[in-house]
Amino acid sequence: MLEKLEALERRYEELGRLIADPAVLADPPAYRTHVRAFSDLEEIVSVFRDYRRALKELEEAREMVRAGAGGDASLLEMARDEQASLDRRRSELEARLKVLLVPKDPNDDKSVILEVRAGTGGDEAALFAAEIFRMYARYAEKRGWRVEVLDMSRSEAGGLKEVIAAVEGKGAYSRLKYESGVHRVQRVPVTESAGRIHTSAVTVAVLPEAEEVEVKVDDKDIRIDRFCSSGPGGQSVNTTYSAVRLTHIPTGLVVSCQDEKSQHKNLAKAMRVLRSRLYDIARQEQDKERAATRREMVGTGDRSEKIRTYNFPQGRVSDHRIKLTLHQVQDFMEGEMDEMLEALATHYQAERLKEEIKV
Repeated sequence: MLEKLEALERRYEELGRLIADPAVLADPPAYRTHVRAFSDLEEIVSVFRDYRRALKELEEAREMVRAGAGGDASLLEMARDEQASLDRRRSELEARLKVLLVPKDPNDDKSVILEVRAGTGGDEAALFAAEIFRMYARYAEKRGWRVEVLDMSRSEAGGLKEVIAAVEGKGAYSRLKYESGVHRVQRVPVTESAGRIHTSAVTVAVLPEAEEVEVKVDDKDIRIDRFCSSGPGGQSVNTTYSAVRLTHIPTGLVVSCQDEKSQHKNLAKAMRVLRSRLYDIARQEQDKERAATRREMVGTGDRSEKIRTYNFPQGRVSDHRIKLTLHQVQDFMEGEMDEMLEALATHYQAERLKEEIKV
């Protein structure tokens, strides 16, 4: 571990010299790349230097204990206390370094494309889909992120059949990436006259938003269909061909967007979604080539799995992957999600650390 940390420290120092180089300062793309790399190494180098300092001080304390602190009993006792304290600090810093050495997900700082769809349960599922989307929107608001609806399809009962939105903010993917999957709700629907509890579900997909430089989409691979929008939208509904449907011929992926009155805006939004879906497919293909433990971990985020249950009669929300239950479902639906999201991040970080140790 020490050799790897020393190599990272040398790279950090090299980057520090590069970003002060006038030639690099005159090259904005290169400067941004080096500054980003420098920033990524800053924390681990800082912790490593604290760790190295703690090792030196611990050895000095041990030497004093071995020497009997020069025959002074009180000084020997102080040296023993100092040794115990420094040994605890060494262990804490070592554990922290092991976590920091786990490769960071390169998508963690990205914004996301959030897709919420009603599943089994008819009108009740559509109503819950609207509430789940509101939950994420409230959470994004608390973190200062921007939510932009790219496409939305409402149900007759006032819920949402489907909604696709961009959640823009640094670290959005790192916080939301474990939300992909089936979210189940157990409650008495507003349409239920006999008071029976129903079970419905919605699916959530969280995709890191891909930039144009990451996913190249050739014009010849895209078929564009234009049609009249439907649903709420004013005078332009069913009168102008503003809605857009993109079909990616090689993969068969289809993306529709009709949220804007402008065809050009709908096309731009649809392309954002398409790029992110293609990027997600490429990531999944890469994951299939990794070790079995890694594939298993990634699989826990698959949208086909039931990941969470929202039980309103009992006031609880339970995540089935980490066996965590919070008895505050109403607060959770208002965007108070940090406790759950941090527990998920800690769990999967520990899984990645186990994998690194095996390697």
